[in-house]
Amino acid sequence: MKRVLVTRPKHQAESFVQELKQYGLDSVVFPTIEIRPASGWQIPDISVYTGAFFTSPNSVRFFLERLEAEAPRGLEQLKTIKIFAVGKTTAKDIAEYGIETEPLPKVADAVNLMQEIGAEIITGNSFLFLRGNLSLGVIPKAIVEQGGQCDSIIVYENHPPDIKATEQVKAMLAKGEIACLSFTSPSTAQNYFKAVGSTSVPSGVLVAAIGKTTANALKELGVTADIVPEYYDGPHFAKAIAKALNAC
Repeated sequence: MKRVLVTRPKHQAESFVQELKQYGLDSVVFPTIEIRPASGWQIPDISVYTGAFFTSPNSVRFFLERLEAEAPRGLEQLKTIKIFAVGKTTAKDIAEYGIETEPLPKVADAVNLMQEIGAEIITGNSFLFLRGNLSLGVIPKAIVEQGGQCDSIIVYENHPPDIKATEQVKAMLAKGEIACLSFTSPSTAQNYFKAVGSTSVPSGVLVAAIGKTTANALKELGVTADIVPEYYDGPHFAKAIAKALNAC
């Protein structure tokens, strides 16, 4: 049975592991990022913004949990502005708070999301961007380029994996026990190659990126993504990996 390295945080990995299992693929869960809440940020005045951007389930979790606990009025105010989500999972998590999101682009990544938002919505308006400490800043840059203003708040931080787990993965790769490395965000890719200390990928091992943003992050590291699904979500990602590994 072929193995896929899953680099998602543990609390997010299980659903993807199950998707891979449907195609007869085994998984090795190696969280290249440990997600922790960021400290020092202040809850903003939601009423001054035209919209807010959430780029991951983590941004939803760490911002909305605190908002619900400390500023429930702010949570209600979010329901009156435009809420943008990158990806179906992020939108689903936002919906659990009773908040509707704007329509998702067919290809759900930050670049395509910004391309589908008209300049008439951005120009002259202010937006809130909830992010992790390793965010690439695609959305704030696009907002500024279209004449808008963007306030970014780091609500969570990414921390690297422990040394013991890293050595175990390196040993498995050396023995040819892993067929594919899968990455679901730029930070999972960046932290993985930093942890293993090399951007060299063993011969015969495929590299999979869940979307163009992650593929571009790999490219900047000098690594080519062999697999990028047509749609950027877990089920399509698992299917693309299985197809590349001749498992479906």
